[in-house]
Amino acid sequence: MSNHVFSNFKLGSMLLHNRIVMAPMTRSRCTDNIPNDMVATYYSQRAEAGLIITEGTSPSDNGLGYARIPGLFTSEHVKAWKKVTEAVHQAGSRIFVQLMHCGRVAHPDNMMSGLEIVAPSPIAIKDSQMWTDTNGLQDFPVPEELTESEIQGLISEYVHSADLAMQAGFDGVELHGANGYLIDQFLNTASNHRHDRWGGSIENRVRFAVEVTQAVAKKIGPDKVGFRMSPYGVFNGMVADSHTEDLYERLAADLQKLEILYVHIVDHSSMGAPEVKPSVKEKIRKNFRGVVILSGGYDLKRAEHDLAEKKGDLFAFGRPFISNPKLVTKLKKHASLVAANQESFYTPGPKGYIDYPLE
Repeated sequence: MSNHVFSNFKLGSMLLHNRIVMAPMTRSRCTDNIPNDMVATYYSQRAEAGLIITEGTSPSDNGLGYARIPGLFTSEHVKAWKKVTEAVHQAGSRIFVQLMHCGRVAHPDNMMSGLEIVAPSPIAIKDSQMWTDTNGLQDFPVPEELTESEIQGLISEYVHSADLAMQAGFDGVELHGANGYLIDQFLNTASNHRHDRWGGSIENRVRFAVEVTQAVAKKIGPDKVGFRMSPYGVFNGMVADSHTEDLYERLAADLQKLEILYVHIVDHSSMGAPEVKPSVKEKIRKNFRGVVILSGGYDLKRAEHDLAEKKGDLFAFGRPFISNPKLVTKLKKHASLVAANQESFYTPGPKGYIDYPLE
């Protein structure tokens, strides 16, 4: 069974060399929000993964909530990302860009002047702060509530960004509907207090996620679209409620109707968040019949077990890939892993980014 995780896997029209995915991880190395040569080096170093999913990349200027995260909404971004996709393809892997609009997870100091921070409802994140390069840690401001026309504009921005992703040479797009970012802000009652067709009922709260996915799939093809979700997630002020399982059951069924390539379920219980109950994962698996990627605290043994139990098809590894660029080889050899230096997760420069040993 042990080499099952290392076997080839057909993902849509793509042949992956193994079932190991490099999970999307914010690394904050993109000065002026543009990927540089260092970013191309970072991803190509880790191209043993069957599939790489990039760090969260904003589809619009007002989605750039964090310091030094990349964008994908201009021709300059396309040119920069082309270097990354070419390097990864040359090294033998496939790469999807994760489109992440931060929504209310933002601060004006991290954005160009004149831009509004937007969200489904004017509710700020409490009991947490955001890093800014200019003024250090700052409280989250109250976001502006999106109007109907602004919501339609955002959907168009996701579509435009997905189109640019194809021009930049990406193999596909993952829509970030997890971890408290904009799509998740519509899903979750902690951040969505709307009384129109975008809030209230489960049908209304999943609407933005479904309409973004539908529009992107129509533009680039459903076989190039994935969707990430985090049931029971608590990052960025999210809170589960008594209808959480019903919501994700409905969302999975709606995504199945769109025939997208995969759903990516993240479970951060290994980092102290509540467990994503097996029951909700089973409901998602039952209602979505495409590929399922599972992530959150995986090691080889657990991946093999969950593959054998048919709980998932692909398994995403996050932090181990940061400090072990050749993670797949190490897992095959049962070699010991280098521990990642958390102090350099989000700092600018090559230290803790492209200087980990390549063996």
